[in-house]
Amino acid sequence: MIITKTPYRISLFGGGTDHPNWYHEFGGEVVSAAIDKYCYLTSRVLPPFFGHRYRVAYSQIETVRRIEEIKHPAVRAGISKFASDLSLEIQHHGDLPARSGVGSSSAFAVGLIHSLKLLKGINTNKEDLALEAIELEQVDLQENVGSQDQIACAYGGFNHIKFETDGNWQVKPIRIDENRLSEIESRMVLIYSGVERTSSDIQQTLVDNFKLKRLE
Repeated sequence: MIITKTPYRISLFGGGTDHPNWYHEFGGEVVSAAIDKYCYLTSRVLPPFFGHRYRVAYSQIETVRRIEEIKHPAVRAGISKFASDLSLEIQHHGDLPARSGVGSSSAFAVGLIHSLKLLKGINTNKEDLALEAIELEQVDLQENVGSQDQIACAYGGFNHIKFETDGNWQVKPIRIDENRLSEIESRMVLIYSGVERTSSDIQQTLVDNFKLKRLE
């Protein structure tokens, strides 16, 4: 059994410049920080004694025989891509609700990929985890999302992330002594509003605005 613990993140500066439509043309830079709230995934190979091949538990519980029958899009795409030969049980637990603006979908993607690859005996570094999570969300799921969340969730810590026009990116940890970090934290408040929002929908508005700016 594999248990992964992936941090959520807060974005401090530069949000929007991490979207491919922007940084492929202009480059981009963000400052983001992982927080002490986490996405947990428990994954195991399912023994061959059940009437189903896949059991997925999140806000719903799915028990199905074929990958194509899995309703959760990220789980369906992740298993298809990384562990299509395994029968699996996957359970999700989160410290914060989904769609609350702290990168929960990317934390889930990073944790899922990490779990599935470990079940296959593959240990993946932070850079590859981030790259594969970006590809899962942007290419496989066709989600209209940026690239900072996957990097922040895969690397953890307090980072300056720079995006180049060729699609490459660099992560530079921001080194702060404990006293200064405590001072920053004492001046920040994170409030749960109870309002749910889907990142892909928000980002679509951003992309539409990019197009309008070009027309101007």
